[in-house]
Amino acid sequence: MTATIACTVLPGTPEADAQNASASDAALARDLVPANHVMEQQAGVARQNLQTAENEARARSQAQAAARSQAEGRKKAEAIRKAEGVRKAEARAKAEARERAEEAARSRQNSAERAARSQAAKPTASAKPTATASATPSSGSYTNDLDGWIKESLAVMAAHGIPGTYDGIYRNIIRESSGDPKAINLTDSNAAAGTPSKGLLQVIDPTFQEYHVAGTSMDIYDPVANITAACNYAAANYGSIDNVDSAY
Repeated sequence: MTATIACTVLPGTPEADAQNASASDAALARDLVPANHVMEQQAGVARQNLQTAENEARARSQAQAAARSQAEGRKKAEAIRKAEGVRKAEARAKAEARERAEEAARSRQNSAERAARSQAAKPTASAKPTATASATPSSGSYTNDLDGWIKESLAVMAAHGIPGTYDGIYRNIIRESSGDPKAINLTDSNAAAGTPSKGLLQVIDPTFQEYHVAGTSMDIYDPVANITAACNYAAANYGSIDNVDSAY
C-alpha cells in the first residue's frame, strides 16, 4: 500500500513565488504575440511602400529617358527634313537657271535667224528681181520686239497669201499673252489634254505643226513663227485673224 503525501504551497514561500512568476511570464508572452504580429505587418507595409516608391522612381526615369529619346528623334527628323528642303531648293534653282540659260540661247538663236532672214530679204545692187521674189518678205530688218515681230509676220503672210492686219494681230496677242512670247497656259482644257497653249497667240503644238509656214522657225515659242502659224490657222477657220475676237 502506497501512501500519497499532499503538499500545499503556502503563500509567501519560495515555491509560491516561483509559481506566480511562471504564470506572469506566460501571461506576458501571451500579451506580446499580438504586438509582434502588428509590428511584422507594419514592417511588411513599409517594405511594400519602399518597393512601390522604387518602382515609381524607376518608371519615371524610364519615361524621362523615352521622352528625351523621342525629342532627339524629332530633332533629327526635322534636321533631315530641312536638309532635304535645302537640297530640293538648290536643285530647283539649278533647274530654273538651266531653263533660263536655254531660253536665252533659244532667244539669241531666234533673233539671229530673224536677222539672217531679214538680211536675205534685202535686195542687193546687182540682184535682179525673179519670178519667185514675191515669195520672200522684201522689207528691211525688224526690231526684236512685238512691233518688229508683227511686221515681219505680216511680210511672211503677204508672201504666202495669208490675210490679216497689224491691228487684228496686235489685238489678239494682247488678249492671249499680253505680248509674252514665252507665255504658256497650264490650266485650261488644252493643258489638261496634254497640249498646253503656247506663245504670243497661244497655239497648241498640233496646230502649230499643221499650220506652220515654211521659212519660219520650227520653235513654237519663236514670235514670228507663232504669229504666222496662228494667222494661217485663223485664215483657214475664220477667214482672217481680224475676225477672231476671243479664244479660237
